[in-house]
Amino acid sequence: MTAPVATDIDPRYGEPDATPVPWETTEQRFADAEVYWLSTVRPDGRPHVTSLISVWRDGCAHICAGPHERKARNIAANPDVVLTTGTPALRGGLDVVVEGRVQRVTDPDELKALAAAWEEKYGADWHFDVLDGGFEGGGGLAHVYRIEPSTAFAFGKAPYSQTRYRFAGGSR
Repeated sequence: MTAPVATDIDPRYGEPDATPVPWETTEQRFADAEVYWLSTVRPDGRPHVTSLISVWRDGCAHICAGPHERKARNIAANPDVVLTTGTPALRGGLDVVVEGRVQRVTDPDELKALAAAWEEKYGADWHFDVLDGGFEGGGGLAHVYRIEPSTAFAFGKAPYSQTRYRFAGGSR
């Protein structure tokens, strides 16, 4: 299980009475979200952002994408990504940002467990079969990726706060 090695709150970006958001709260908010935004970098350096679904398992976010998709091509060129989720409300809620490095998942047992996690979270419409080192769900092969966190942020909005979590091996 990935857990932060350091947690701190930046008083410049919060209310005076704000305290750090516990990692367990942030992790649960991230795991429970239904929609996420993945930020990658195109090979020419331009940013790319897309919405997608994700599951949180064993302390890491997991995503999937067809190898021909822009996000998969970007990951192949630069595995550093940012995955975010939150609420559009200005007051109340918690926005979460996870920065990390992507690794492709190909182990059949891990893929089966992840396929079950996707279906449990999102329902039968998101059933995947494990095939050729990835997922097949009717739209062709999708690669499955694990995002190992290096840094994460929780942006509280009642009270306003910014909590930063740093993970072992993270360079940010």
